[in-house]
Amino acid sequence: MEFKDNEAIYLQIAAFVSDQILMGKWPGGQKIPSVRDMAVELEVNPNTVMRSYEFLQGLEIIYNKRGLGLFVAEDGFDKVKAYRKENFVRQNLPELFKNMYLLGISIDEISLQYQHFQAQQNNELNQASNDENKQ
Repeated sequence: MEFKDNEAIYLQIAAFVSDQILMGKWPGGQKIPSVRDMAVELEVNPNTVMRSYEFLQGLEIIYNKRGLGLFVAEDGFDKVKAYRKENFVRQNLPELFKNMYLLGISIDEISLQYQHFQAQQNNELNQASNDENKQ
């Protein structure tokens, strides 16, 4: 994982965990990697991973089963989606609109680009699914 300089590492790790949940790789009720395992995988300090996990626990996206580890909440997908959507609308969208205005980019241009992006994502998902079926 490549970390960006303009955002706290613990938030980037929380986003990574959230991505796994949104992509269906870690469904509700599934155990997630331990603090130590995640720290080794991402090559970061375990305290940073712990801070990420505490952040996600505060949002009730993951929870701790004493003695067993951390698990994705049954409604974790919905909570991640709601949190990320609110964050996107509050932080990212105003910056996008400002840049669109300054650069004279129309909503139609953005819509076309988004349609291309969706098609590419669908192709990648189909390819991954086909690769799994061959094995």
